[in-house]
Amino acid sequence: MFMGEYLHSIDAKGRLIIPARFREGLGEKFIVTKGLDNCLFVYPHNEWTLLEQKLKLLPFTKADARAFVRFFFSGANECELDKQGRILIPANLREYAGLSKEVVILGVSSRVEIWSLERWNEYSSAASESFEEIAEKIVDLL
Repeated sequence: MFMGEYLHSIDAKGRLIIPARFREGLGEKFIVTKGLDNCLFVYPHNEWTLLEQKLKLLPFTKADARAFVRFFFSGANECELDKQGRILIPANLREYAGLSKEVVILGVSSRVEIWSLERWNEYSSAASESFEEIAEKIVDLL
């Protein structure tokens, strides 16, 4: 399980240190893809495989299903940790998530998310205003 919030910098070459607490759970190679809310989703291979199996069940005859699967898989990239615990985030993914210097790395249960600091602060501020209302709607579902 991934949890916590970490602030790191991405270098000019697009390399980002993955927090030590996340490295074991992710393994040496893992998948980084376009996520929702303009962040990146990071999955260990076992979670990626489970997600892939679920997405294969979506009806390809539905335009929304095709669009989502296309979006999700076209951005996917296998990344590998270097000896310093860094990954190279491809330019297209850095651009999509608006990653330039300061980056927030979040543990979100079965995945890791990578956010630009600016976007995370905006999202977090807006979400905190409605946190109780959201919780009221979904907590009973658990």
